[in-house]
Amino acid sequence: MSRPTKCRIICRFPQTLEFIPAKDGDGKEPVTLTVDEYETIRLIDREGLSQEQCSQRMQVARTTAQKIYDSARKKLADALVDGRPLKIEGGEYRLCNGRNQFCGLDGCYRQEIQQAFQMPKRSAVTRIAVPYDDGRIFQHFGRAEQLRIYDVEDGSIITAEGVSASGHGHGVLAEILHALQTDILICGGIGGGARAALASYDIQIYGGVTGDADAAVAAFLAGALAYDPEVQRVHSENRECQDG
Repeated sequence: MSRPTKCRIICRFPQTLEFIPAKDGDGKEPVTLTVDEYETIRLIDREGLSQEQCSQRMQVARTTAQKIYDSARKKLADALVDGRPLKIEGGEYRLCNGRNQFCGLDGCYRQEIQQAFQMPKRSAVTRIAVPYDDGRIFQHFGRAEQLRIYDVEDGSIITAEGVSASGHGHGVLAEILHALQTDILICGGIGGGARAALASYDIQIYGGVTGDADAAVAAFLAGALAYDPEVQRVHSENRECQDG
């Protein structure tokens, strides 16, 4: 039996998971880019890192990083030249915990978020987050600028306070919720990339919820929350890799 592949460290989970050509894209077989392949494109082509720096970030050998990058570029070329849809899913990876010693190459946004959103929590407390606007559940998760954080103990809300997420850009709310030690998210609409990122942090999602935020949390605690169960179904990826 072969030894599991070492997990590649991913700093940012992709927020857009599917790209479809404007013309005749639906009828063609999609090209699948793995999440670790996507990360090499982001680090080398977007961030301008060398392959050596990329390998350090992902904690793999430089030759491994080069192999992943070459595969990613070939797939991108196939999608562009042949006009095929592009999907991002799967791969052998785990999300960075913000303690990667090589993140100092150009700063680590995950470390910055963890420092900015530290909120102590006792082990007996369940923390619920709700995207929030003027007392109601904000319906576009990725664009939310305010979060309302509820700490629950023994089935009762013990604290509820607002947290500003503005100024940190689209696509980092999953990391903010992770830094806040969130257990449960109650929200309206939410994209597939955010769902997958939240699932990787074991944050349970109750989506498709509308109305007053306080009332929604009260309904959840009473077992009477109306939500869309389809939002909880996140594609299960087979990532048989080891952390070290």
